Amino acid sequence: MPLEGAMQEILFVVEEAEDGSYRASAAAAAIHTEADTLEDLHQEIRDAVVCHFDPGQAPPLIRLHHVRQELLAL
Repeated sequence: MPLEGAMQEILFVVEEAEDGSYRASAAAAAIHTEADTLEDLHQEIRDAVVCHFDPGQAPPLIRLHHVRQELLAL
């Protein structure tokens, strides 16, 4: 059970790199990770969150915000 005052959710911004891999950075904490596939990235994010927080302080929910860049020519 999380301790009082603990975060209930953490947000990660996920971007695809030029080489096709994926990068994720937490919006409210200094947590960054990367992986070759989205499936691997999900596990890397979970592991990074568990390692970053003290026992009982990790938020129970992780929200991913996928950012996709597109270029349109006129």
